[in-house]
Amino acid sequence: MPPLKSSYTVRAVHCDHRAADEEVYTALKRATAPLTRAWDKLEQAGRIAIKFNQDWPLSTVVTHAGQRQQLVSDSVARATLRLLRERTNAEIICVDASYHVMYGVSNSVEETTTLAHVLREFDVALVDGTEPPYKTVGVPPTRSRPGGQMFERYTMIEAAMEADALVSVAKMKNHAYMGVTGCLKNLFGLMPGAPHARPRHYYHHLVRMPYMLADIGRIFNPALNIVDALVGQAEMEWGDGEGTARVVDGLVVGDHVIATDACMAYLMGHDPAADWLTPPFHRDRNPLLVASEAGFGTVDLNAISYASELTPQPKDTFYARQWDSLDTVVTWRRTMAEQALYYRDHIATLLDDYAGEYILLQDGEVRWHAADGIMRTSRRKLAGSHKNHAMFFKFVDPEEREQEHFEVYEQVLAHIETLALSEV
Repeated sequence: MPPLKSSYTVRAVHCDHRAADEEVYTALKRATAPLTRAWDKLEQAGRIAIKFNQDWPLSTVVTHAGQRQQLVSDSVARATLRLLRERTNAEIICVDASYHVMYGVSNSVEETTTLAHVLREFDVALVDGTEPPYKTVGVPPTRSRPGGQMFERYTMIEAAMEADALVSVAKMKNHAYMGVTGCLKNLFGLMPGAPHARPRHYYHHLVRMPYMLADIGRIFNPALNIVDALVGQAEMEWGDGEGTARVVDGLVVGDHVIATDACMAYLMGHDPAADWLTPPFHRDRNPLLVASEAGFGTVDLNAISYASELTPQPKDTFYARQWDSLDTVVTWRRTMAEQALYYRDHIATLLDDYAGEYILLQDGEVRWHAADGIMRTSRRKLAGSHKNHAMFFKFVDPEEREQEHFEVYEQVLAHIETLALSEV
């Protein structure tokens, strides 16, 4: 039976993790051939930006069975760039904002760009997103929402924003905080950090992150999404050998980032429509579901033109590590929401003392503040005797130019109340 007609097309094909470059290229070409909407956009582009999941100090890259366990493989990167060269006349750039360079773990992108040699082979320039220029952009509307779900605007890397089309190439992995990570979460690597923009942990923040990921998915809206599932990782996204390797022998591709990741999650053995409290979403909401609720993409496989040569992994093959007890997570979510709403309701008083600074707000008190947003003291120490009470991290802006949607925090409290978790 042929796949149904849909606004979204996703294909999953078999490709042995031991395959040579030519075999991987053939598999990727076959997988992407039906993605006419993706190719129509890419073939009309003058400049294509590509975001590979590839940033890590070269000396500590984890491998399994000859493949990178946590990062895109050379063979998938080569196949992607070869296809783009063959099917488009566009200038191709690779854009990345290295976490490790931004926060002093490494000295330069040369020490963290695992695919640098592949980029050189295809004459693809690397844009270092740890340095300006940047630009502030609004979140595009969807059919059901006029602007962002968490913030109305974000500061982004100018080169990524000015490209005519974007390609996201990710790895199939679980994520301790987000449950799964694929082409959507991969876009977080395009977020610049302090001092030019918000610190990374401003967005990698309890409650905020699923909604923020939905927002940046809408901002970038990749034309082509590719998941390297030759070898994946269960338990967590990173870690020096801590995650568990999973050989999947596949590639997943799609013309919409949410639909692609939904099919990826399904192949991992997860329900892509599941939400917080259902594994692997132990800590926060499912960002794929959050995006689809606002009309960006879908997590309903019946609404996707989906065809697969792969069968879903058995239950619990892929799983997210559960670091914290349900009691702790519920308390964190409740107190985070309460402090966000405290900020909203006491903004006038807070502006008097902290305008133009970042603050950490816990139990109605400012535990820390700084103009640059860089924490030089452990949050565990700042939390004092209430280590299970969350601290709300906020830039105190008299104009509130980012326009945070505080109603999200009201929804968190209502959800906890509905689930009768407030007394857990």
